[in-house]
Amino acid sequence: MTYGSYGSSPTGVTGPAPGAHSPTPAPRPGGPAGVLLLLGVLALGLLAGLFFTFDLSIMPGLKRLDDVAYLTAMRDFNDLIDNSGPFGLLFCAAFAVLAWGAVSEYRRGRRNVAAWAAAAAVLYVLVLGITFTVNIPLNTELADLGDPSKAKDLSLVHDFQGTWETANIIRTVLTTAALACVAHSLRLYGRWSRTA
Repeated sequence: MTYGSYGSSPTGVTGPAPGAHSPTPAPRPGGPAGVLLLLGVLALGLLAGLFFTFDLSIMPGLKRLDDVAYLTAMRDFNDLIDNSGPFGLLFCAAFAVLAWGAVSEYRRGRRNVAAWAAAAAVLYVLVLGITFTVNIPLNTELADLGDPSKAKDLSLVHDFQGTWETANIIRTVLTTAALACVAHSLRLYGRWSRTA
């Protein structure tokens, strides 16, 4: 007598026959990923909106000012944003929720959800890299300049109008792409939740 790959053995014990592959375990329901992915969407949406506002209106508006007024206004913007507790929390927490959400879903077997969340996290790491290697160093140079009205060398204006603005446009694009990835991840998570 022969037995299938899965069935009752002569001893009456039900289970896979020797050498047969065990069924792939189904994804486990539950977990914090839904909340984390939603927080990721909200965080990246706010950050993308902030960066886009600088691209669309703030930086073009500052170009209409003379060099002293430009640097003075930019320094004030930097002081308000860089020293803002809520902004700092949002800026750093965005990566944490994306990474946590990706790992959580990966462990529960929902690999496609995890992959899109991980893609969002990678894109956001690039945003962090640009911020800490380009934008913040220029902001620091501006702070070290002191009162722009008393400065003799205002060449920093050209760095902001060129390097800083270009870096910010790239941040906008990357953050928007990350937002699209995490939004798709949340959409896939919703499908899993409805069919679980």
